[in-house]
Amino acid sequence: MAHFVKLDENNVVFAVHLVNNDALDPLNEEASGIEFLTNLHGPANWKQTSYNRSIRKNYAGIGFTYDEARDAFIPPKPFNSWILDEETCRWDAPTPYPQDGKRYTWSEDTVSWQEIE
Repeated sequence: MAHFVKLDENNVVFAVHLVNNDALDPLNEEASGIEFLTNLHGPANWKQTSYNRSIRKNYAGIGFTYDEARDAFIPPKPFNSWILDEETCRWDAPTPYPQDGKRYTWSEDTVSWQEIE
């Protein structure tokens, strides 16, 4: 199975589709998957995504944005203070998660990790 997403006019994922391997050309998987989906659903902005992150940095889900310049899917930003890691295209807190074995949650009010009691 190959996974494809349908993008809206702002390159935001609004649908995820599976395409059986029988419908794909193994030498040109993405193009053949797009052709299959276009024949089935009509023209759209289709992109392939991958669970193992072998293409486009992250497996895309609904609400992710496709960034053409990075050729990557970027998840929704969880908090205003978080920073995009250019290599992984995932969001990082401005301070690392504490590694003391305790559980924490992010507080945007204090821009810090707060211990969960």
